[in-house]
Amino acid sequence: MCSHEPPCPSADSADREAARQVASHPAQGWSLLCNGVLLFEDTGEILPDGQVIAPHRAMPAKAVAA
Repeated sequence: MCSHEPPCPSADSADREAARQVASHPAQGWSLLCNGVLLFEDTGEILPDGQVIAPHRAMPAKAVAA
């Protein structure tokens, strides 16, 4: 899918989220990347082959009561 240089990471690479956005729908909470990955605002993903990647946003550290 990617036609720019250097090419974006493929959908099966570890850095697939670094691909360029080709469509963005922030009101609906998703973006389409040029490698075919659907990226959701909660960091979940759907890969072009239909594989679902669960959200993997880092959880904020809990405040410690004094």
